[in-house]
This record gives sequence, structure tokens and C-alpha cells, in this order.
Amino acid sequence: MTSLFKLAGLAVAASLALGAQAQSAAFNDAQIAAIVVTANQVDIDAGKLAEGKSRSKEVKDFAKLMVTDHTGVNKAATDLVQKLKVTPEDNTTAQGLKKGGDENLAKLRKLEGARFDKAYVDHEVAYHQSVLEAVDTALIPSAQNEELKALLVKVRPAFVHHLEHAKQLQAQLGKSGG
Repeated sequence: MTSLFKLAGLAVAASLALGAQAQSAAFNDAQIAAIVVTANQVDIDAGKLAEGKSRSKEVKDFAKLMVTDHTGVNKAATDLVQKLKVTPEDNTTAQGLKKGGDENLAKLRKLEGARFDKAYVDHEVAYHQSVLEAVDTALIPSAQNEELKALLVKVRPAFVHHLEHAKQLQAQLGKSGG
């Protein structure tokens, strides 16, 4: 149970770090592109792990949706930055996301069964809350290019849906004793 608490703490800490970093910084379009691609890749990687490791159909279906949707957002973001001739610029927020994602994967790999499902879904709730906060408070307000801003506004409802879906799963797992 200790590792589960550590993982939950890690998810909250990573989420708070993302929110704090994003709120206190203004980003240029190249930095926003790097953050968007990294944030999506972190969730794609966690989703792929969950697709292969979870024994719950509901968790596997959610993970598959995360991989599909976030891969689509990354393709749209990559196509846009190529069109705009913007090279994503690495920054401390993107680096923090990558580090937190790697740490999350390392912790998740050590868990099995219901403990894995709960930790994965708890992280998805915290992660999507944090990403939405960053999108609303820093990324959309900082975006200078109208097409980049429009992409962020366009994908926001999907992130809201992901958060609500993750919360429903979290409630189901709590009821099942998992």
C-alpha cells in the first residue's frame, strides 16, 4: 500500500508542479508546442502501459481512448508547427512533464491488478485536471498564433471529457473495492 500512496503523491506533486509552473510563466508559441507534444506523449505512454497491463475492460478501454485521442492531438500539433515553421522549444515545464511521466511509468510498472488500475486512473484524474488548468491559465492566454490558440481551444473539450471519464472510472474502482 505504501507504493500506492507514493504514486498518488507523485501524481499530485507532478500536477501541482505543472499548474504552478504554467500559472507563473508566459510561454511563446514554440514553448507551447513543446509542452503540448510532451503532455500528450506522457499520456500516450501511460495509456499504452495500461492497455497491456490492466485486467479491467473499462480501464483498458479508457487507456485505448487516451492513446487514440492524444495521438490525434499530437499529430494535429505536429502538423501545425510544421505548417507554421515553428520548432518546438524545450523548456522547464516540458522537461517537468517528461520527468513526471517517466516517474509515473516507473511506479506503475511495479503495480499489478486492482492496485495498478487505481493508481493509473487516479493519475489520469490528477493529470487531466492539471493539464486543463495549464491550458486555461497559461497556454491559451500565451498563444500568439491564432491557429495554435484555435487548436488549444478545439482540443479542450476532449480533455474535459477525459477528466469526467477518468472520474467515473475512479468512482467505479472505489465501489468495487479496487
